Amino acid sequence: MPDKNIIEIKDVNYAYGTRPILTVINMSIPRGSTVAIMGISGSGKTTLLRLIAGVMKAKQGEVWVDGERVNDLDTAGIFKLRRRLGMMFQFGALFTDLSVFDNVAFQMREHTDLSEAMIRDLVLMKLHAVGLRGAHQLMPSELSSGMSRRVALARAIALDPALMLYDEPFTGLDPIAMGTITNLIKELNAALGATSIVVTHDVQEALGVVDYVYYLSDGKMVAHGTPDDIRNSTDPLVRQFVYGEFDGPVAYQYPSRKLADDMRLPSGAAH
Repeated sequence: MPDKNIIEIKDVNYAYGTRPILTVINMSIPRGSTVAIMGISGSGKTTLLRLIAGVMKAKQGEVWVDGERVNDLDTAGIFKLRRRLGMMFQFGALFTDLSVFDNVAFQMREHTDLSEAMIRDLVLMKLHAVGLRGAHQLMPSELSSGMSRRVALARAIALDPALMLYDEPFTGLDPIAMGTITNLIKELNAALGATSIVVTHDVQEALGVVDYVYYLSDGKMVAHGTPDDIRNSTDPLVRQFVYGEFDGPVAYQYPSRKLADDMRLPSGAAH
C-alpha cells in the first residue's frame, strides 16, 4: 500500500448471506485527511466502517489499513491494529456504570502500563480538550446527548490514534451540540495529525468539515469528490440526497400495486 494513503480499499464485495451489501468498492484515503462516507440509511456506510475496523472481513477484494492487509490478520493482529484506531460510536456508547473519568481512562488501563498518576493527568487533558474536565466525576446518566458524545470523543482519542472513525456523530444533536462536535472533529484531527473518517447522512455538517466525500447508494460507490464537487453534482441520486429533494430516484413509496387496484380488493384480502 502506498505510504501516503492510510487506507486502500480495492474491489471489495460484501454480503449478508445471499444479500449483497457492498459491490466493487474502491477507496483511497490519504494520511491526515478528513473524509466523509455518505448515503441514505441502508446504503452500506456502517458495513464499510466495520470492514476498515476489522470487525468483519471482506468476502472479496482487499482492505488495507495503515500498512496492514486486514483480510490476512488473525484475532491478535486485529486487536493490535485497533489500538491504532479511535472509534466514536453512534450515540456515544459510554459504559453506563463507569464515571466520565473512568470511561476515558478505560483504554489507558487496558492497553498501557502507565501509572494511575499519569493516567489521571492524561484523562484530564483529554476531557479538557473537549471542554468537559469539570464533569469528570459525573455518571453517563447525568450527561446531555451532546456531553455524552464529547466524552465518547475524549475516550476515542485516549491513545492518540492515527485513524479516527466516527459513526453518525451528529445524529440526535441540537444545533449547538452539532456545531460543537463538528468543530472538535476539525480541531482534534489537526492537533493529533490523525486521519478521520466520518460516516454520516447529515449533509451540511459533513460538507463543512471534510476534505473529500464518498457517496454510496445501494452498496455501490456512485460518486466521490470534494465537497464542492458533491454540492455541484448533476447526478440525480446525489442531488436528491444533498438538497433533500422529495422527487428523485429514491422513491417515497415502498414498491406496490397502484392504489386504485388495492382499493378495489375486498376487505381482508391479501396485499
